[in-house]
Amino acid sequence: MANRQGYDVVVDVDAEGDLGHTDLNDDLEFHNSTFSSNPNGSNGPKVQPDSTSFLNTGSSRNAPSPSSKRYLWSISFYQQFFDIDTPQLLHRCRSALYPRQNFLDILDGNPDLYGPFWIATTVVVILFMTGTISQYLAETGKKHFAYDFRLLSGAAGLVYGYTVFIPLGLWGVLKWFGSESANLMECWALYGYGNLIWIPVALVSWSPLTALNFAFVGVGFALSATFLFRNLYPVISATDAKTSRILLIVVLALHAGLAIAIKILFFAHGSPASNGKANNPMDDGDGGKGGAVRMLMGF
Repeated sequence: MANRQGYDVVVDVDAEGDLGHTDLNDDLEFHNSTFSSNPNGSNGPKVQPDSTSFLNTGSSRNAPSPSSKRYLWSISFYQQFFDIDTPQLLHRCRSALYPRQNFLDILDGNPDLYGPFWIATTVVVILFMTGTISQYLAETGKKHFAYDFRLLSGAAGLVYGYTVFIPLGLWGVLKWFGSESANLMECWALYGYGNLIWIPVALVSWSPLTALNFAFVGVGFALSATFLFRNLYPVISATDAKTSRILLIVVLALHAGLAIAIKILFFAHGSPASNGKANNPMDDGDGGKGGAVRMLMGF
């Protein structure tokens, strides 16, 4: 049988082609393979195949070693929560304002804290600025205006506290009731990006028109509550029916409390906080907002 390229074993048979009577000791020959040889006939080092798949475009090179450990006090531990680029951040912000699909699908198993942190910080600063403008318009011509920086501490306590502790408590309750899909980072990211709607609301709610301010805050509450309900429902519904209903009611009630606090503390034209001066002897002359902020911050 003639040798063909690509075979590693050559078998010789007799002239009659009867393999059954072939003497295996005399007629069966084995030849060494020449696949590892160079084209000029000399033996050389074998070429090792590339172990990197063409589908993994650099991910295997950039991925951390499985044996590497990240400790709570190391920078690398927190770096993983801020691993996001600008296009991803903008895409998540657009998806939070104009939701077309579940936001957890947008996160794709890679929630971040970069967006939630800066969104919450922006909300705090804008609430302080627009709240100060609202307070100035309410007191124009009455007395000398003085900046109240307790609005800034009140905004920080309200926004940061809500964004950090409410998702933490929700995650703990879900874990207590045996939810396997609850993820703390996803809860933080969901609430953090959900705060994005309060930026445009705060920018337009400094008007002295009380009804207009209530309308703006109501729209902000409706949009953000819908965002939270739509994305939390699949996770919360993993518990039993009674528990899921209670949790959804509590989530919406707490979110309504955030909206009411924003309206009263920062845009309080005609609200109980601004009218508390006449009825509260401990009021310090700032339209009642200082007392309300003190109650919020605990001082």
